[in-house]
Amino acid sequence: MGIVVKKPGVATTVQDRGRVGYMGSGFSPSGVMDRRAFLIANTLVENDLDACVLEYALVGPTVRFTMPTFIALTGGDFAPKLDGKEIPLYTAIPVKRGSVLSMGSSRCGVYGYLAIAGGSLNVKPIMGSRSTNLKCELGGWKGRTLEAGDYIPFQTKGVEFMSNLGSHRIPNDPIYPPPGHEVTLRVVPGPQYDMFSIEGKHTFFNDRFTTTVKCDRMGYRLDGPQIQTVHGSDIISDGIAFGAVQVPAHGRPIIMLADRQTTGGYAKIGTIVSVDIPKLVQSRPGTSIRFAPVTVHEAQTSYRDEATYLHNLAKSVRRPCADGISPRRTARRLMPILEQQAKESQHESLWINSSEKERA
Repeated sequence: MGIVVKKPGVATTVQDRGRVGYMGSGFSPSGVMDRRAFLIANTLVENDLDACVLEYALVGPTVRFTMPTFIALTGGDFAPKLDGKEIPLYTAIPVKRGSVLSMGSSRCGVYGYLAIAGGSLNVKPIMGSRSTNLKCELGGWKGRTLEAGDYIPFQTKGVEFMSNLGSHRIPNDPIYPPPGHEVTLRVVPGPQYDMFSIEGKHTFFNDRFTTTVKCDRMGYRLDGPQIQTVHGSDIISDGIAFGAVQVPAHGRPIIMLADRQTTGGYAKIGTIVSVDIPKLVQSRPGTSIRFAPVTVHEAQTSYRDEATYLHNLAKSVRRPCADGISPRRTARRLMPILEQQAKESQHESLWINSSEKERA
């Protein structure tokens, strides 16, 4: 029971929320780049919110399923097809045994996520996480990106009735701006904020920057005007938070992300509000970026607002749809399934005749 990798895509790894509590020992947290898309994917298939998923970038994988299950795809649009037919994002999709899920290059966004119902991929946790740390070759599937021919087992517990009990679909997430639009990221002033000159702070919060091709799971390098400091940007190395904005001597910001180093010796002008990081990591090279200052209280409020949104989303996904609460509609949906199963198993006349179908 699992998936067979036919084509690995680009940078396809097993990830969850990350490895917590080991930065003091030199291990980066790893984990997904877009936590919002990750949480929604698990919500759609009723997994635990920290269940591991497949994360891929720029080009999605092609996999074959050896057992029936349900899947959900979120994040970037990689033109997914199931057995050659295009399928929607942000929807729980039933998958048959032997079905092939194929994806191509990203039509929008950068990172995509595949969640599998029933508890997702059966990967052994290491230091409390199933996330892949590529630098340490630790966690995930053999500590590396997926390769053609890999077989990864998954769990199938509790997925039998999902198609009848809930809607398990939402519109595409509205947080992401359309391709080509400017992205505004809210920033809390950082621990070395006072090391930057008045002109440097004005440049950071009023000028436009752009994403570059020098972007990966460790960090996003931006291009734009130089951010001036008072006496340089070198500091005694200290800890780096998810979303910290470092400014090296060249004066252009680097935003530290999932595979960041644990400490760094460049001044940090601010930290991106956590709920805005998905907008950054889904921005393709050449996207215009602006920064807006906020207080810690405003950042905490936005975090609570997102938590409320995700909580309400989970309730709406699990709310029984019309087919789930109407026995007549459910019977109509089940009739052809039962007939087909009876034909395959008995190869003889069925007790259900046409007149009974009409009355159902």
